Amino acid sequence: MTEKPLIGVIGCNRMVEDEPSQVVRTRYISALSEEAGGVPLIVPSLGRAEDAALVASRVDALLLTGSATNIEPRAYGAATSRDPFDPMRDRTAFSLIRAARHFSVPVFGICRGLQEINVALGGTLSDERDAGTSLHHAPDTADLDETFAFSHAITPAPASFYARLAGPDPVMVNSVHYQRIDRLGEGLRVEATAEDGTIEAIASREAEPLVFAVQWHPEWHPAERRHDVGFWRWIGEAARQSARRRAEGLSAGLF
Repeated sequence: MTEKPLIGVIGCNRMVEDEPSQVVRTRYISALSEEAGGVPLIVPSLGRAEDAALVASRVDALLLTGSATNIEPRAYGAATSRDPFDPMRDRTAFSLIRAARHFSVPVFGICRGLQEINVALGGTLSDERDAGTSLHHAPDTADLDETFAFSHAITPAPASFYARLAGPDPVMVNSVHYQRIDRLGEGLRVEATAEDGTIEAIASREAEPLVFAVQWHPEWHPAERRHDVGFWRWIGEAARQSARRRAEGLSAGLF
């Protein structure tokens, strides 16, 4: 029986019962366990860059989740952005991404996670609300189900990894974000776009990418969408491949 891969999932800083806490929504944990077949391990966002290499060297993959917070604008050279912010998560995510790249550990991102990957690799973000639009988010009055029902079509880039994963035809995705990629980070390629040009998926340039991220939320009832099930199964497969590489490296005395 193949051992389950260990998948680190980043936490967010929140107040719970008037006390600072590390929070990960259960839907991410459930998808990693049930769809990806992995063992989730919550990695706290304490902002300690010196811990990133230790974490990255011991997990088989990393997942950077979505969040209600935005990345601080100083991280990508912008003058302003909209709160709330989580600067300790920013620092934790950026250091984990860079450490994971050093150790060739797969990194996956969802919504804020995609934005973190882009910024960590030198890219920038913009906020559609600055242009007076909100094409990618339901009205603030929407409840949770209505928020995640807000959706649009995306088109996989020709000959992209995502086209291999989901097929070449447009698919429908939920749309729960205001920030989006402006300038693409170094070493990344566009994997899918919306009709208005918004970048909806990115990957690193390897044939089997070690970085892959999407702007939508595939953890929201993934069984309802074949392409989102495919996203989670790819995470599981990439993590298992990473675990095998680690085991081979340990046996060869490389780690």
